[in-house]
Amino acid sequence: MSSALLLPALLLLPLVGGVAVALLRNNDRLARLTALGFSLAELVLAVFAWIAFDANGARLQLTTSVEWIPQFGVSFALGVDGIALVMIALIAFLVPIVIGASWEEKLPEGRTLGGFLSLVLVMETFMVGVFAATDVFLFYVFFEAMLIPAYFLIGRFGGPRRTYAAMKFFLYSLLGGLIMLASVIGVYVASADVLGKGTFEWAKLAEVTRDLSPTAQFWLFLGFFVAFAIKAPLVPLHTWLPDSAAEAPVGVGVLLVGVLDKVGTFGFLRYGLSLFPEASKQLAPLVLVLAVIGILYGAFLAFGQSDMKRFVAFTSIAHFGFIALGIYAFSSQSISGSVLYMVNHGISTGMLFLVVGMVMARGGSREFADYGGMAKLTPVLGGLFLVAGLSSLALPGTNSFVSEFLVLVGSFPNEPVFTVLASVGMVLAALYVLRAYQQVMQGPVRGTALVGLAGGPGSATDPESETFKSKIADLSRRELIVLAPLVALIIGLGVYPKPVLDVITPSVTATMTEAGVTDPVVAQEGNK
Repeated sequence: MSSALLLPALLLLPLVGGVAVALLRNNDRLARLTALGFSLAELVLAVFAWIAFDANGARLQLTTSVEWIPQFGVSFALGVDGIALVMIALIAFLVPIVIGASWEEKLPEGRTLGGFLSLVLVMETFMVGVFAATDVFLFYVFFEAMLIPAYFLIGRFGGPRRTYAAMKFFLYSLLGGLIMLASVIGVYVASADVLGKGTFEWAKLAEVTRDLSPTAQFWLFLGFFVAFAIKAPLVPLHTWLPDSAAEAPVGVGVLLVGVLDKVGTFGFLRYGLSLFPEASKQLAPLVLVLAVIGILYGAFLAFGQSDMKRFVAFTSIAHFGFIALGIYAFSSQSISGSVLYMVNHGISTGMLFLVVGMVMARGGSREFADYGGMAKLTPVLGGLFLVAGLSSLALPGTNSFVSEFLVLVGSFPNEPVFTVLASVGMVLAALYVLRAYQQVMQGPVRGTALVGLAGGPGSATDPESETFKSKIADLSRRELIVLAPLVALIIGLGVYPKPVLDVITPSVTATMTEAGVTDPVVAQEGNK
């Protein structure tokens, strides 16, 4: 396949799959197999894209462009740099896992598994489009289009408060998108003033917007910033995420915390630093304050959660503080660490969300208090819960450690105070993760979710009895197959992250050059 066709194929394949699965919505078995087949084919295409990408080549590769609305300079233009490529690879990796995890999903009455899986595949198309678009208007279209399948996945297939959570998610994201639209129109007008004809092409806009006055840059960037801060999510614009993650089906929650919110941090890099470098520097102190607040606030809230799904959501808010810190510390190490963190967070938090879902599937409750001593009954599940937790707290040897280390080491030369404050979050992460593991997996078997299965609330429970063990099974073969690739990446990227960093670093260097910031690492080496 021609390299120019790879990105269009990556966009169209899950969309076609979504339509096909929707037509099979009354046949669950065939819908499952079809959805899995299309998602695996998408993963194969992503591997081909990775192979075709030259990390030391042009900034944007695998490009294709077709005129869409020529009267307004809008093109259906696609292309990736190393940052976008690793995010598309993450999407293609996670969606088959989500489909496998949702194989026996218990849905609200009247909902079909085919309808659920078709929306997941359509959502995959729009997520790929957001990262692949090189036309700003096209990016905006995909940015807003993601809301549609996500809204229905939460609102139709979620938990008891799904309508509230879906509406809150939709309103927050829509508000940010509408504010961003004003800035999208603004950059088009600015390009028309400079070039004589308006354009939405990212590369051309970068040349135009960098020469705008600091005031003009600030107001144009502010529209993008609000939309990205909501999506990221930065405190205090984060409140949609805990509600959405708590009420969404487990697989959808994986995509929400693993991919969807990365659009915000990706936007800071692609559209903030590249299009509005002076405005980004001007707003950097504010972002750094919000990032550190998010790290500490998210950690304390995670520690105090009684709901397991909300717990995972608040850990994500804390992690996103590290990502934002790395981006706005303006060093090659910190930004590379942030991009790697975006990938690793999707893997580790995605696995943590899935493991929590498997616990809930056995006990029927989201409350920590309803569990205890579960590792005695499900030792494999307990072990994998610990692996996911250790990755989330960035234990050395796991994937998250490398990215968190790069963020902190790279941020310290420029922002020592914020870095020291952020490092407190590492200690808090160990506390809230290990506390969660201890509550669910360690100690005597207790809690209504487990005792109730054994023979009714308050009944005597003997963990050694065959009757009890038969009611709470350990991981099935399907669940092991779902989790195995995540474990492999947690260990593999923890030991050898070089293949991903080699793809990321040249794009990070190009972004810093576009932003006109001096890399403290390079400056220190030059002074030796």
